[in-house]
Amino acid sequence: MATASALGWPLMPAATPTPSAALRVLAIDPSLRSSGFAVLERNSGKIRVLEYGTIRNAAQLLQSGCLVAIHERVTDLIQQYSPECAAFESVIYVQSYRTAIILGCARGAALLAAARSGLPIFEYAPRRVKQSVVGRGGADKSQVGFMVRALLGLTETPSSDAADALAIGLTHFQTIDSAGRGVTVLERI
Repeated sequence: MATASALGWPLMPAATPTPSAALRVLAIDPSLRSSGFAVLERNSGKIRVLEYGTIRNAAQLLQSGCLVAIHERVTDLIQQYSPECAAFESVIYVQSYRTAIILGCARGAALLAAARSGLPIFEYAPRRVKQSVVGRGGADKSQVGFMVRALLGLTETPSSDAADALAIGLTHFQTIDSAGRGVTVLERI
């Protein structure tokens, strides 16, 4: 059996970047039919959006096809933008086992693409993302979209899935800044 190092995957975690260092992050809000994604870059304290959107899978596409599509699109984004890390929304509480399993599969497809590329992976709870961007952990999707648009100077409000991914990326930058001041620890998986 091949070891992680034989496959070229890092054995030791990468160092936590400093708040002033240039950094590019791929942020993912996973879902089987509409995964949000965003690629953000911070350089000299300024954050800019390189790309954002939604990985849409048609209702008639089998679950296995959706997982392949998610994995391939995330892999393409990594190859195109060469992010230094990936940030994901953490597992959420759902009342249906079926929904939890489907979300877990979608999340796994995206996580695998990031892990195979050797990216350090960070995760953030949905309430923490909303708190970070809106100031209230119970904020609704329209509030997140509005604040993401305002904070990033976008000309239009992104779809809710893309807005969530943008918010995850912003939360990652905020967490790095806090960690640089000794306030909190990054949540790494």
